Amino acid sequence: MKSPGTEQNVLSRIGVLAIQGDYDAHAEALREAGAEPVLIRKPEELSSIDGLIIPGGESTTFLKFLERDGFLASLRDFVRTKPTFGTCAGCILLATEVTHPPQQSLGVLNATVERNAYGRQIDSAIQTSETQLPGGPLEMVYIRAPRIAKTGAGVTVLAQRDGFPVLVEQGHIMAATFHPELSSDRRVHQRFVDLVRTHLKQHPR
Repeated sequence: MKSPGTEQNVLSRIGVLAIQGDYDAHAEALREAGAEPVLIRKPEELSSIDGLIIPGGESTTFLKFLERDGFLASLRDFVRTKPTFGTCAGCILLATEVTHPPQQSLGVLNATVERNAYGRQIDSAIQTSETQLPGGPLEMVYIRAPRIAKTGAGVTVLAQRDGFPVLVEQGHIMAATFHPELSSDRRVHQRFVDLVRTHLKQHPR
């Protein structure tokens, strides 16, 4: 479903951090939402994209990989100014504060995120809930999901689970504690593609 006001004439190049997680599913979702997906495995590749998705996986393993070859520093520079969408572990990496246990992060999303808040793999779930996105209830796939325990200034909550945010926006940043790439509903990816297009209009290549 296309959001109102979508600019169809701008083909955005959106990267997917291809280290862990189902990055191929994210790439397919981006393609279906009208963007050009690019798998990102090296820090120098960040300069060629207009936005980035940091997918799910294991956040501490992500950090160990990113600490090699200056990737973490390059990623920190990117997320400060370019549209970035973190899902599950990606949401953890974007937060300004991480708990259970604490770990370093990219520190751009004004939120506290609690790791593995909904339990182990056996506690994974598929839920359908109302959101602030047009088009009716949204299917949300949770796998060892983190919880956004608290949000601060500038964060807009687009969906909740049990009273806690599960989909948020803050300027050029989006984050979800679920896996939108594992659903056939492309509204979440479309929202991010539209965000990237808007940013491109304001900050041309």
